Amino acid sequence: MIIETIFSTMDQAGKPNFAPMGLVWGEEIVIVRPFRNTQTCRNLISGGFGVASLSDDVLAYVKSGLYDAALPGFAAIRIPGIVFQGACSWLELAVISESGSEDRAEFQCRIMHRAYGRDFLGFCRAGNAVIEATILATRLDFYSRKEVDESLKRYSRIIEKTAGQNEKEAFQLVCDYVRQREEQ
Repeated sequence: MIIETIFSTMDQAGKPNFAPMGLVWGEEIVIVRPFRNTQTCRNLISGGFGVASLSDDVLAYVKSGLYDAALPGFAAIRIPGIVFQGACSWLELAVISESGSEDRAEFQCRIMHRAYGRDFLGFCRAGNAVIEATILATRLDFYSRKEVDESLKRYSRIIEKTAGQNEKEAFQLVCDYVRQREEQ
């Protein structure tokens, strides 16, 4: 099963990188599959550690995934890493093996520490729509403009019906990002 997280890694200088990342969830091993051209992949290769933060903050997914935002965080407990401050719970991970394809790496990671901050209540329908819209926006090169527009219209209807202010703001950021990319 793939679980969406805010995944953080650190570069050689200790600068954190946050990215939304779907992880293959396991009891002892978690599989991280970043594209090879990403900072996440470079940091996992050079440092060997990452933190998977479970969060219900859709703005964090959008800001880190589309705008390369440095999210607020605090030091991990058992590994050199940063936990997203808005984490409900998190896993501290150590890379034990790396494989994959030319385009995408696959890191098997051992869970070194599990921690809990607060209850994860889940996402309302609008939150799920924002997550899906964010994933779509990170992969614009794979879809036609028509497919993107149709998907955003479908997500927009869900947002209109079920969103709170946080989801509305996050969805607007996604739409702004898509519009800016189309203008390039």
